[in-house]
Amino acid sequence: GVQWQSEPQTDDVPLVADVSSDMLSREIDVSKYGMIYGGAQKNLGPSGVTVVIIRRDFLYPKDSLPKMLDYHTHISKESLFNTPNTFGIYIITLVCDWLEEQGGLRGIATLNSAKAKLLYDSIDASDGFYYGHADRESRSVMNVPFRLKDAELEKQFIAEAADAGFVGIKGHRDVGGLRASIYNAQPRQAVEALVDFMTEFVKRCG
Repeated sequence: GVQWQSEPQTDDVPLVADVSSDMLSREIDVSKYGMIYGGAQKNLGPSGVTVVIIRRDFLYPKDSLPKMLDYHTHISKESLFNTPNTFGIYIITLVCDWLEEQGGLRGIATLNSAKAKLLYDSIDASDGFYYGHADRESRSVMNVPFRLKDAELEKQFIAEAADAGFVGIKGHRDVGGLRASIYNAQPRQAVEALVDFMTEFVKRCG
């Protein structure tokens, strides 16, 4: 539930980032990075595909690396060193077409920010009934983890949410609590429905 809102200043040290959770959810200045990479399963497409953007001057020989783990191998073979996941790549193409229809990265960023604001406003307005993990200035736009003031109420919330059709609301196994993943494909209407459910739950159990 924590998201960097700006890149750290690293001077001449190449910056490398795993952007699996927010790749294609907003504009990223790739010129600031030596390499960025992301698994497709969040915003890009199905699992099994990883997108890597790497600066050529960041590539340097590593004789100790197996061929499969050496980016030189894949670049020299134009990503065809092994049989590519053609279905996954095709789905990513469709996702990119859909993103253009949403107004590109700027358009989807606006939509995502509005969804996140709806959910965070609901948490903040609950007078402590719900509370988040991350500092406000570091809140994730893609994943919104939160807790309830009472552990037993959390179990009740999860059960009732499941009955109401909210799937996967239980928090990460290492953190607990609850988590709403609101990636690109999650429509605003779904977030509105969750906020309505949360508001009603406070009225009944707060």
